[in-house]
Amino acid sequence: MNLKAYLFLGVSCVTAIAAVGSVFELASGVPRFGTLTTAIILVVTAIATPVLFWSAIKAGRAAL
Repeated sequence: MNLKAYLFLGVSCVTAIAAVGSVFELASGVPRFGTLTTAIILVVTAIATPVLFWSAIKAGRAAL
């Protein structure tokens, strides 16, 4: 069992959900945490999601 790959994949899913939520918050016109904070969350999670997903794939393949 490769716990590291599962952890990367789980965190990747959470960051993807946060990115989608940020897009909807910005599209609503009145983000709950303010435009700047929501935009920062969007940028960070949009970058982190594919990086974490790729790390999960690499960790999973290394365990084979």
